[in-house]
Amino acid sequence: MNKTGNFLVLIHDKIVAIFPKRHLITVKTPIVDTNGPITLLGGSQVKNSAVDLALGFAPNLVAADGGARVALRLGHMPKAVIGDFDSVNADTIAHIPPERLHRISEQDSTDFHKCLRNINASYILAVGFTGRRLDHELAAYNALTQYPDKRCIVLGEVDLCFLLPPEIRLELPIGTRVSLFPLAPCRVSMTGLRWSFQDLELAPDGRIGTSNESSADVVNMQTSAQKLLMILPLSCLGAVIKALT
Repeated sequence: MNKTGNFLVLIHDKIVAIFPKRHLITVKTPIVDTNGPITLLGGSQVKNSAVDLALGFAPNLVAADGGARVALRLGHMPKAVIGDFDSVNADTIAHIPPERLHRISEQDSTDFHKCLRNINASYILAVGFTGRRLDHELAAYNALTQYPDKRCIVLGEVDLCFLLPPEIRLELPIGTRVSLFPLAPCRVSMTGLRWSFQDLELAPDGRIGTSNESSADVVNMQTSAQKLLMILPLSCLGAVIKALT
């Protein structure tokens, strides 16, 4: 850095570039970095059975802000708590080791966004982000499109939802309800469904793909952009994890 606060790039002692300090990008280590899966618990209403289902696949639990309160109520100590801490009270904080508390005060993203960008895992099962407030639930789906590499599956009481990768092969019981909802214009090809298509254009303000069903043991899909949500019954969780990993 020179006296003006700019950063200099030197090769063989010669200045080849000057970057203003405001343009410097800081690479941060993820708060949670694991080769295994993570259960991410939010602060919405959630049944014990939903949390137990997620933990059966992903036993390491991370809480998103107010999800810490839910975790303790259900008898689970989170490995980490990530968020701006506007929904977690002092009593909850007092029961969690300080080294597990990771406050991120910026207000340009939701707690779910903050968690996704600070967790590296084989996949993430997000519980407690659906129901109650619709704006929070929609924001969670928005976050999936911003972090398509995270392989995050959102679990609700009845269904699960995930961002469709460019290609996927799913083994589903025949007659399984299959829905697609685009969050941006994209094209999709699919086989193994009652209504199968090639290069079908979908858009949030145009054609969508809800209430289809599987007609074969294997469903294959390809999409032109990772902007397409796939919605399946919660009973398909194991099949989805297998397909994504």
